[in-house]
Amino acid sequence: MSTINLFVMASMPILKVLLITAIGSFLALDRVDILGNDARKHLNKVVFFVFGPALIASNLAKAVTFETFLTLWFMPINIFITYLIGSLLGWILAKVTKVPKHFKGLIIGSCSAGSLGKLPIIIVPAMCNEKGSPFGAVDVCHSYAMAYASLSMALNGIFIWGYTYNVIRISSREIVDEVDQTSPNREPLLPSSQNNQSSLSSKVQQFLTKFPRNINVKAFLAPSTIGVIIGFMIGMISPLRNLLIGNDAPLHVVQDAAYMLGDATIPAITLILGANLLPGLKGSQIQIRTIICIAVVRYILLPLLGLVIVRGAVHVGILHIDPLFQFILLLQYALPPAMSISTMTQVFGSGQSEYSVILLWTYGLAAVSLTLWSTFFLWLVVS
Repeated sequence: MSTINLFVMASMPILKVLLITAIGSFLALDRVDILGNDARKHLNKVVFFVFGPALIASNLAKAVTFETFLTLWFMPINIFITYLIGSLLGWILAKVTKVPKHFKGLIIGSCSAGSLGKLPIIIVPAMCNEKGSPFGAVDVCHSYAMAYASLSMALNGIFIWGYTYNVIRISSREIVDEVDQTSPNREPLLPSSQNNQSSLSSKVQQFLTKFPRNINVKAFLAPSTIGVIIGFMIGMISPLRNLLIGNDAPLHVVQDAAYMLGDATIPAITLILGANLLPGLKGSQIQIRTIICIAVVRYILLPLLGLVIVRGAVHVGILHIDPLFQFILLLQYALPPAMSISTMTQVFGSGQSEYSVILLWTYGLAAVSLTLWSTFFLWLVVS
């Protein structure tokens, strides 16, 4: 395919996202108030507990067999690497820009946690429907694209609520700790006569004691995770698959109902995306250079490093050469920050306006960045 054709194919899903996002922002305006704060919360719960798990379970059950399951092992590793590299770059960025301590977790989260759930499930299947798609027959492509994107959504849910949630929680509390430590009535944690080694030993001991309590265990039992388990069980256990999957299956109506619920996920999360961007127009105290640095991390450094990692894995033979699977792995490095962080800032009451501004600018830039990177990734995996 020519570069122009690849560019058009890559840009169409992005344009569709932008159109529905704009509708979501319009519905969230005060004078319209259809997707106000309360409405977004309720719709988000429906997506989280009903639409999302139905989408994940139904698509994995259809596309994943025991044989295909063995080819998906690299995705959790790939997502772990995006979080690892993003966290390191975010930590460096927080040090360089000297952001307040209670915003460090927000910066690290913005750089490490990408929108690996929402955007791939919107963009990747849509590319299968474009004329001249290089990923083969539309039905087969769409089935695998939904399975890959659904798995990405579920795995990202584990990482973001198991890791990012705790990073932001700990960071948001640092300002309270600072106030407590500077209080004249506060007794020192350690006697002044103790040396630095004793102080370090005490901090390590406190960390090891508190760490098990700080882990958000609920992340591993989230509805999306349960959806993955159900989808894998149905797909890989032949009796269950024959019972539920296919037009001739005795209980295919259950699968059809799950598909109907899952189909509501994409428009719902895209509308929520647009509504969540609206508060960013009100501004905040975050510096523009910090936003620029986050954009550089997410749209330049991470995609370049991801390119080396994924293509290197293909080159040494540890990753199969399926173009669609490669594409979604590469795309995971080029996505904007996760929307779920916005919910976390509301929970902890710190960084809400700052993250709204980060989302507004990064998602605005994503319209260009994602189109360009998607075009390049398409050219790379089909050439």
